[in-house]
Amino acid sequence: MSASTTATPPPRRGRGGRERVLAAAARLFAAQGINATGMEQIAEEAPVSKRTLYAHFRTKNDLVIAHLQGLVLSGATLEGVLTREDIPPRERIRALFDPPVTDADPSAAGAAPVRGCPFIDAAAEFPDPASAVHSYAREQKLRMVRLIAALVTELGCRDPLGLAEQLATLADGAASRAMVLDDPDYGRHARAAAEVLLDQALLGAG
Repeated sequence: MSASTTATPPPRRGRGGRERVLAAAARLFAAQGINATGMEQIAEEAPVSKRTLYAHFRTKNDLVIAHLQGLVLSGATLEGVLTREDIPPRERIRALFDPPVTDADPSAAGAAPVRGCPFIDAAAEFPDPASAVHSYAREQKLRMVRLIAALVTELGCRDPLGLAEQLATLADGAASRAMVLDDPDYGRHARAAAEVLLDQALLGAG
């Protein structure tokens, strides 16, 4: 059999360029951070030409925002569980503190490290509150509070926004500490505190 029939064909550079760029960006951003990842590196990882890359994303900010938007649409964020109508309201809130769902076995050697909230990470890397990326991250964190407030309202809470801010703070803090400590189950501590807050808020709701 000739080498031409056994060699692996090179990745296609035509169709699906935008999707390949986003997939490459997601891998690199998670592995090394946004600011440490250059557009040229993303193009090589995709792989696409730099011309194709910039045809889809004129600036790196555009790419970062598209990446974050994709995470929102996929539901693969801390807030994603809040919109799942197949789960009762209180269980959705409790799920904010569950270990992140990954394809890797956390006990396996070389398992991927725990990642924090991508919106908090992005805001930290773009600290100017007026920047497009920081503004988008802020919108998602405010959306998180609105989603929680809607759920606790459904449960009968009399001060839904106050409770929602407290629960969001617990969830964000737990996600950040889980990343720093590389402990996927760190949310159990915040979940215990959230249960107390919910019980107290709902005790006088009846």
